Amino acid sequence: MPVITLTTEWRPDDFYSGILKGRLCSLCPDTQVIDNAFNIPAFNITHASFVIRNTYMNYPAGSIHIICVHTDGGSDARYLLLRANDHYFIGADNGIFNLILNQQPDEMVEIGDGEVSDEIGIFADAASFLVKGKSLREIGTPVTAVSEKVPLRATIEKEVITGSVIFIDSYGNAITNVTRDIFNRVFSGKKYRILIQSNSYSTDRISARYSDEPVGELVTRFNMLDLLEVAINGGSISELLGVETGSVVRVELAAEEKILKHHTK
Repeated sequence: MPVITLTTEWRPDDFYSGILKGRLCSLCPDTQVIDNAFNIPAFNITHASFVIRNTYMNYPAGSIHIICVHTDGGSDARYLLLRANDHYFIGADNGIFNLILNQQPDEMVEIGDGEVSDEIGIFADAASFLVKGKSLREIGTPVTAVSEKVPLRATIEKEVITGSVIFIDSYGNAITNVTRDIFNRVFSGKKYRILIQSNSYSTDRISARYSDEPVGELVTRFNMLDLLEVAINGGSISELLGVETGSVVRVELAAEEKILKHHTK
């Protein structure tokens, strides 16, 4: 029996959650329904896609992921059911699928035939049909493309990596789009500086743990997602330094490396 996960922009006490869970329990009573994440910032598909992209593969193959974030797109809204990487995704065609998968799905159909007018009902019905063993073509109408939004990636130019904060976690730590692989390709064996908030704050070391630095000091580390994270040991870098989603983080050669390179040319 597959698992159904919910990622929503609803508060824990909102009635929408109860309606969706109630319908799922009625339509497929033996299926486990799990809150993957709730209270996603309203309409923020970038935030939601980051959460889903980094969590869905931890669920069993065949899991069904319902996404209720920015689903009301007006009269021309399109709702889709996708299959990719042995998982199923249900949500609005608002660009979020491309941000989650960054690849062409294996199969996708448009769902909702007009008999059910609200997206909660459409999503619950589609999930229940999957649980009952129906194929995607039995559930919806095949489509060949989804709306696309281009993910924000770190850039490399003249031995400078320019990245940005893409997520603030529960502790106020700032996660960037600078991957361990990109960092190592540019700065392996070289001395570097990591600059946060332009040149206001900087560090020249990457730690393995937050506790490697004194309490209250700046910490940079690669987290479990292999993404560069900037933080303050024992504090919130978001609150203390005003770091937020979109803040720029740069990695450049340290001054002595620049001098050495200049003299060896």
